[in-house]
Amino acid sequence: MFVKIIKSYRIIVAICDSELLGKRFEEGKFQLHVKEDFYKGEIFSEEKVIETIKRMSDEDATFNIVGKKSVNAALKAGIISKDLVGEIEGVPFALVLG
Repeated sequence: MFVKIIKSYRIIVAICDSELLGKRFEEGKFQLHVKEDFYKGEIFSEEKVIETIKRMSDEDATFNIVGKKSVNAALKAGIISKDLVGEIEGVPFALVLG
């Protein structure tokens, strides 16, 4: 999974399954574009993703999460619940505002 920490007026943590990078998904009027310049960061194992999510949630970060593995890591880390997960073309995603 790719993890990128973006520091702007607040911390944004972008997490995506590596195989989704650069792809675009559309369903009706909804679009999900997994842009390389936003999501491409370091490759992390599931364990390190969970650890990073927990650490960054203490920093009041915002999270953009795309893909089955990434969403599952966020569920395991406890920052989202299944009812907060959306889906476009079968690709799960979640947005957590800190």
